Amino acid sequence: MTDPETDKADRSEIVELLDAKPRRTWGESVRAFLSPKVMALLFLGFSAGVPLYLVFSTLSVWLREAGIERTTIGFFSWAALAYGFKFIWSPLIDRLPVPLLANMLGRRRAWLLLAQAGVILSLCFMALTDPVQHLTAMALGAVALAFCSATQDIVIDAYRIESADEDLQGLMSATYIAGYRLGMLVAGAGALELAGLWDVIEGYDYSAWRGTYFAMAGVMIAGVLTTLVVDEPPYRKPNGLGLKTGQDYARFIALFALVAAVFAGAFALFPDVSHGLAEALGQSTAEFAAGALRLGGAL
Repeated sequence: MTDPETDKADRSEIVELLDAKPRRTWGESVRAFLSPKVMALLFLGFSAGVPLYLVFSTLSVWLREAGIERTTIGFFSWAALAYGFKFIWSPLIDRLPVPLLANMLGRRRAWLLLAQAGVILSLCFMALTDPVQHLTAMALGAVALAFCSATQDIVIDAYRIESADEDLQGLMSATYIAGYRLGMLVAGAGALELAGLWDVIEGYDYSAWRGTYFAMAGVMIAGVLTTLVVDEPPYRKPNGLGLKTGQDYARFIALFALVAAVFAGAFALFPDVSHGLAEALGQSTAEFAAGALRLGGAL
């Protein structure tokens, strides 16, 4: 059993620590929320939240309306693995500057602008692709969109940490999440509402979805303008691996490419066991399980 006097002393120490921590008044909190650094995260969060549903639910509705089988639609969810495995290429983004663009904007904003441009181009590519006729091209567009979106998330996280002191990190995280949720709302309910509004024929109307994805590419301009307006945070050299010369950068890129190639090769060469599992699990479940085994084997 614990000593009551010890517990009382511990509680008193915690209260003293809380009292010693400076607290903002309501007015100071409002002014902090309206500061440019905090408001920038609202728009960057919006830019990060828009692509998410355009890879997941909104795209699934489009494919289902186009008559694509549910099993095939399920495989499209594999494109979202980019969000879970973005740690693989985050060191590359953290250490390598974007040629030319980094000199004009800085390291973080250069990568951020490049990722946002990739999101916009991917959305335009998907808008120009009818899944009924070019399903493979649509899958490649979804993979590119998820990759660019995950890259944008990496850079925004780094920008948020480096652009302000600790006392603003909580407010910046809150505004980022608010913007993220707003972006998801626009790309989810907003995109479906637009598709329904522009659907003027019976059955599947490709033109409605084309216009919807072009519109979603258009709303990404909010993030691009924010990237161009905000200040570049002070560069903090990463600890550990030092990259000073062109040969250092070349070796780092070669190592990254080698790891990626080994992963892709292992995934491609891993035996397909779906036929052996089909009788016990059914064809659809067996294909999904076989894909998961291939991914686990490659990792």
